[in-house]
Parts: sequence; C-alpha cells; structure tokens
Amino acid sequence: MIICNTPEVAGKEITEVLGLVKGNTIKAKHIGKDIMSGLRQIVGGELKEYTQMLDEARDTAMTLMEKEAQRLGADGIVNIRFSTSAVMQGAAEIMVYGTAVKLKDK
Repeated sequence: MIICNTPEVAGKEITEVLGLVKGNTIKAKHIGKDIMSGLRQIVGGELKEYTQMLDEARDTAMTLMEKEAQRLGADGIVNIRFSTSAVMQGAAEIMVYGTAVKLKDK
C-alpha cells in the first residue's frame, strides 16, 4: 500500500477514487508517567512520555486507516493529513485521514 501526503503518486496514475478513509485513537499515559512529565515540565526539557504516547497514537491511527483502505480494495492512500486534539489532561486524540485510490503504472 502506497501512502503519501501528496495528491498524486510519482509514476502511478489514479484510476479510481474509492473515498475517504480514516483512523483515530485516543491515548493516555498512566499516572506515574504523568507525574514524571509534570516534574520534567518544571525543570524544562522534552516530555518524553508524551512524545512516546503521540508516536504510538500516530502508528495506531495509520494502521486503522490502512485497514479501512484495504477493505475497500485500495492500492494507495493520497492526501493524508493528521489532526490532533486534547481530550483531557494527559490524553490526546490523533486522527489521520486521506483518500483511498486504485493505482496503475503510467
């Protein structure tokens, strides 16, 4: 499966647009990591626990989007975009969406 954030895929032709596909997840860290991040916030520096949380959430959302595209019989997903929002303190939603397409070589 080819996944890109451009409207076209180099060397390929879009033969059919199958529609919008998306994946989303909400992730939160447990209280111990939340406390560690709070302490790190006081002294400064990267909040590694939250970086890891968002990285895991992006991977999960991408997997869910790709599975939805596969169910439609897509060869690729173009124009993907990410969206994020805070659901509550220490939890975030990540959504990824794009257009599922059928591709053929040019």
